[in-house]
Amino acid sequence: MNRSSLFAAMPLVAFAAVGILLYAGLNRDTDLGLPSSLIGQPAATLNTSQFGQSVPINDKDLALNSVKLVNFWASWCAPCRVEHPNLMALAETGIPIFGVNYKDDENKAMRFLAELGNPFLKVGADSNGRVAINWGVYGVPETFVVDREGIVRLRVAGPITNNILIKQVLPAIRAASDG
Repeated sequence: MNRSSLFAAMPLVAFAAVGILLYAGLNRDTDLGLPSSLIGQPAATLNTSQFGQSVPINDKDLALNSVKLVNFWASWCAPCRVEHPNLMALAETGIPIFGVNYKDDENKAMRFLAELGNPFLKVGADSNGRVAINWGVYGVPETFVVDREGIVRLRVAGPITNNILIKQVLPAIRAASDG
């Protein structure tokens, strides 16, 4: 191979390497494995502000005698849009999902739900981020599986992808239901 053909092949090799890295990055689990002090502990206080015409979420909602999810989301959050179909699918199975709209413009958040559907049993606003701080949220989206007794069983930092849904969320829901 002469020197000119080697130089001609370099952009193709570089493009292929970038493509492989991009593909690997897009197909990996996004849960960063960040620790949560809430796992195995009672869920933190969940008193949100009113969102639209809905009644705010409060601690009594977490006292439901069923497994439930608490999802922190925002309309400006691209990964929230990615996970939304999986939240819709979970809601269709009857899993109660409480949505906490994090530091968002209410009108934009309402348009987000009108466009993509509303998987939430109730939605509350966390305009100043205080609820998220109490839950140890690093960023949105972030989802918690809470059992019948109000104990946090799983925390997912990042979007609930199909892989995370199958490998983490659904097994945690089953385990929390059996417990």
